[in-house]
Amino acid sequence: MSDAPAICARGLTKRYGQREVVRNLTLEIAAGSIFGFLGPNGSGKSTTIKMLCGLVAPTAGRAMVNGFDVVREDREVRRSIGYMSQSFSLYNDLTVAENLTFYGRAYSLGASRRRARSDAVMTLTGIRRYAGELAGNLSGGWKQRLALACALLHEPSVVFLDEPTAGIDPVARRDLWDLLFSLASRGMTLFVTTHYMDEAERCTALGYIDEGELVAWGTLTALRQLPGVTQPGTVRYRVTVENIMPAFAAAQRLGYVRDVTIFGRDLHCVVDEAVPPDRLHNDLAIAAGSIEALDRIEPSIEDVFVALTRARSAA
Repeated sequence: MSDAPAICARGLTKRYGQREVVRNLTLEIAAGSIFGFLGPNGSGKSTTIKMLCGLVAPTAGRAMVNGFDVVREDREVRRSIGYMSQSFSLYNDLTVAENLTFYGRAYSLGASRRRARSDAVMTLTGIRRYAGELAGNLSGGWKQRLALACALLHEPSVVFLDEPTAGIDPVARRDLWDLLFSLASRGMTLFVTTHYMDEAERCTALGYIDEGELVAWGTLTALRQLPGVTQPGTVRYRVTVENIMPAFAAAQRLGYVRDVTIFGRDLHCVVDEAVPPDRLHNDLAIAAGSIEALDRIEPSIEDVFVALTRARSAA
């Protein structure tokens, strides 16, 4: 794996008229990593990707992808990357094999290499069984696999995936992520946008953009340690209870609980450090009955980004 970053941006900015869509974005993404890019709708994620793909010229700043400048060497950038869009953008009235042939020609692959690469990506993605099926007849999960197969056809070293698991079932989502892990283990760099917090926690590194500004980026461990993520003088507990709503209401009434959120059958409680866990256990048990488990935890990635967003709003 190369020591040089696969993606490097310095002060990347994009304005449309007076509107600044992306502001002074700076980051580095290591080769062979999975970078998760998060942010609300309209935050600048898609514009950032378009600039990094050489599709939209930045107003200011500079970016390099695979060692190529996204402005001066935009064609080289596009030849070295793959892109999988948020919506299915292949041809519904072509078969799986025909879509691969079409994209192979679009990438200027010769006939023999096109056949070899089509065979390789069908094997990799497991879609060979549907080679003769019309793309429009595939399920959501298999459409995503076909889109990924087409994005991998020309053997790119960096692949951009815009919400690749949106709208597909949990099994297909898990299978697709297993495939992404396999690609990263082979040295491919993946730039993934997602709204799923569990997917974000699977990434090597993460970035969070809000209103065009990259609020934070780094490994999950580094993000958890940022100032403001955990209030000074507090600790965080996960409380597993059978009657979640009464426990949630009770936690909200406790003066020493600074914040409480529901995660499935668990409460995540931010509690004054001086309060022993037994007191929290007993106070919640009065309202919710038995407490199945109470453990001290680190902030989740959702906790991190909620804290950072609240801090920005309060500034």
